[in-house]
Amino acid sequence: MKARGFTLIELVVTLALLGVMALMAAPLAELSAQRAREQELRLALREIRSALDQYKAAADQGLIERKVGDSGYPPDLDTLVSGVRNQKSPGREPLYFLRRIPRDPLAVGGGGDAGWGLRSYASSAADPAPGVDVFDVYTRAPGNGLDGRPYRDW
Repeated sequence: MKARGFTLIELVVTLALLGVMALMAAPLAELSAQRAREQELRLALREIRSALDQYKAAADQGLIERKVGDSGYPPDLDTLVSGVRNQKSPGREPLYFLRRIPRDPLAVGGGGDAGWGLRSYASSAADPAPGVDVFDVYTRAPGNGLDGRPYRDW
């Protein structure tokens, strides 16, 4: 009788080759996941910054009530979601700038304002600090992006 099938050596060699290929593919999968997180961060920053700019433009046009000395930026990120009264509308319908605050995809823990670092109008770009308004946002995640720049500087 002639036996059909694979020998033990053939099976071991095949499994070893599959293992080596899997080890080579793992870093590529990690790199792909990192790229996806960074892309999500870019989109979230763009969405929030666009809403901040829209709020400022509405305040400059007189659609939002402003006190003397105010910068025209919202007091917090939640104001962009909860809305503000339109001063030029007869019914004072609210103006909304975001449906929800995007989460920081690189943040380890949550926190206020969805984990974002806040920069007020009065603080410098080199040393952002929260204040009475929100001029800009940044991620508080440590580390550098694939382009070598720190995430905090995006």
